Amino acid sequence: MALLPPSTNAAYRGSILAAWFLALSSVTTIVPGMIHYFLPDGGAGVIGGVDLSTRADTIIAIFAWYGAMQIPFGILILIIAMRYRTLVPLVLLLTILMQALGAYSAWFWKGSRGDHHPPEHYGSAVFVVLGTVFFLLSLRDRRAQQELTT
Repeated sequence: MALLPPSTNAAYRGSILAAWFLALSSVTTIVPGMIHYFLPDGGAGVIGGVDLSTRADTIIAIFAWYGAMQIPFGILILIIAMRYRTLVPLVLLLTILMQALGAYSAWFWKGSRGDHHPPEHYGSAVFVVLGTVFFLLSLRDRRAQQELTT
């Protein structure tokens, strides 16, 4: 049995731009994951502006744990974008949900205390908007569109 089943790209009917957007979003998941996992403070203090004077060990451990989840998740997103494009709409929808929940928490709920917002807070809000556009493109049947124009 092979590690990866046969590609489903031939059956994908949505916009190829949506698949490439998903591939790009995998990079924006893997790189922060590597930062969280490999930087000495996980990026908490240097990038996130988190006060590490109290419970730094716990905060850094949580950042590393999150990074350990982001890296394989980003790799999975990349594999889907490149090889299993029939899953692009579903993965885009779930990623939009994940980013929307994160953005809501960061700006209005649990993470909204304080004046400082790390890059991820802005990135999540931007992703929700862009991700929705590419999600809608992934649902459009490009073959049917081509037939209408010819």
